[in-house]
Amino acid sequence: MDVTVIGAGVGGLSCALELAERGATVEVLERGAHLGSSSCSWHAGGMLAPWCELAGGADPIVSKLGTTSIGWWRKRFPNTAHKGTLVVAHARDMSELINFSRRTEQFEWINGEALGRLEPDLAGRFNRVLFVEDEGHLDPRAALAALARRLAELGVRIRFNVNALPDAIAVADRVVDCRGIAARDVLTNLRGVKGEMVVVRSSEISLTRPVRVLHPRVPVYIVPRGEGIFMIGATTIESDESTRISVRSVLELLSAAYAVHPAFGEAEIVEMGTGVRPAFPDNLPRIRSHAGTVYVNGFYRHGFLVAPSLACMTAEVVLHNRYFPEVMSEDPRERCLA
Repeated sequence: MDVTVIGAGVGGLSCALELAERGATVEVLERGAHLGSSSCSWHAGGMLAPWCELAGGADPIVSKLGTTSIGWWRKRFPNTAHKGTLVVAHARDMSELINFSRRTEQFEWINGEALGRLEPDLAGRFNRVLFVEDEGHLDPRAALAALARRLAELGVRIRFNVNALPDAIAVADRVVDCRGIAARDVLTNLRGVKGEMVVVRSSEISLTRPVRVLHPRVPVYIVPRGEGIFMIGATTIESDESTRISVRSVLELLSAAYAVHPAFGEAEIVEMGTGVRPAFPDNLPRIRSHAGTVYVNGFYRHGFLVAPSLACMTAEVVLHNRYFPEVMSEDPRERCLA
């Protein structure tokens, strides 16, 4: 079967890989000039944190999909870190941490001494934190590049600068549309949710796992990327505007990092960026079939977390006409029973 996948973000590349590994002849079409140039995946946090997302308000379906992703990523991207997540709060916000613990599972409370063993640079800074040991994280840009290399090994071509889609997909037996917010011409109830991030470099602090900082108004995460690079993010803004990061957001992100460790105050700002993530009204991902095309969309802020599971399902839909009510049904009762 000849399958054309539209979009070279994490959703498109994951779907292409699952299809190619199952024997389909696959081609990927991307409107951008190069990998990541038009994808919100380029600005993602890369946290594989199904239990933290559950505590953060995500539907249990997201957590269920996400629990299978860590193994998928470790198999296909060996640099995936599997060191867990630390969830912290300053003394004045301890109630936020307690409430967080009540909404999730697969965690343990640890004291300041245990924290110091896990992350020596945080020793003495927090007295009681949550440790979610089975979670992981990755560098999104390196992961996308790894998927693209694996696709090349399988003979899958990624064509960039493709805008004339009707002509490009005419020869395909099936089409898988992973365009994100650009698919709103068909998926009319998609909306944009902007995420903002700051990347900094510091030789004065070393972290090996993500740190989530809880705050009543703006929770923030700090994700280590290695070699002194840290990604700081968290904003979730209802907006389609992807070209501007606000001063307020930068101040909030950097202030939160500084409060975790003063060394961030001397860090070099390497990059600031934004991306518009696609979301349906209930913030749940979907696989939809329409006029011969399978649409995989609505990842919200969970792209790297849910993309592998959605890709495996999509391959089954395309190749074997499988039906997965948890992501294909519009009846909430049927989704919950899946």
